[in-house]
Amino acid sequence: MHVADAMTPRADVVTVDLPGTRDDALEYLQERGFSSIPVVKPTENGEAYRGLVSRDDLIENPDEDQLALLMREVPTTTADTDIVDVAAMMLEEHARRVPVVDDELVGIITVTDVVRAIARGDVDGETPVASLATNAVNTTYHETPLTVAEREIHYANVPYAVVLDDEGEMAGMLTEVDIIEVARVVEGEDDTGESIANQDDEWMWEGIKAVGNRYFPTRNVEIPREPVSTFMSDDMVTVSGRKTAKEVAKLLLSNDIEQVPLIDGGALAGIVRDVDLLKGI
Repeated sequence: MHVADAMTPRADVVTVDLPGTRDDALEYLQERGFSSIPVVKPTENGEAYRGLVSRDDLIENPDEDQLALLMREVPTTTADTDIVDVAAMMLEEHARRVPVVDDELVGIITVTDVVRAIARGDVDGETPVASLATNAVNTTYHETPLTVAEREIHYANVPYAVVLDDEGEMAGMLTEVDIIEVARVVEGEDDTGESIANQDDEWMWEGIKAVGNRYFPTRNVEIPREPVSTFMSDDMVTVSGRKTAKEVAKLLLSNDIEQVPLIDGGALAGIVRDVDLLKGI
């Protein structure tokens, strides 16, 4: 199976244009729940692919407004590449969305596209997920402020946190999508203090004295401080290690989720992410 058989063609790919702003990307990230969006630049000879902008890029660079400075380069592939090779690239590069480029953007292939191929039986999906699951599980407490939980997810470098209640039992799931849906960009001013050189300062270049405090405009991503329980999904879907990759792929797609807890003997034993299923092919 080739990339062309599984990818989303250019006509159906949502993109943002250069020049543009963070708000252009944020609109699609919030409304459609994407993890990243391709950036293109219209030219006299057509459309030129430039890179991707992701949720993390917006959150980690709250003061940057220009799309050209927020986007980043990522690995690309071609339409005739074997889907198994692309799956290997996704795992190696930790890439969820790989642009398909042939001089210009012709489509995009995502982890979800590969999972869909596994669910259809187009590629091998018979591996039990017990051998594919990740044993290390990122968790948070249901009363943790969302601002703190967002940092926990960031530092764990995963897109989710299993939420635990007062007894340490699973109470729900919090994802990056849940956070970006309620995040908003706010305008403000930061006080720089008396930071301008005085006449007597050795490092002063020109004789300028500070008159009052100086301010500069800022843009910040504001995340609500309410507890995680307010934003988490509490309708939990779980799987056992005996399920095959194909069965779990169907489960993820039908529930529109990217990960599912692995249960062994009624206890949390691991996590099966959609990207874990790629290991089986």
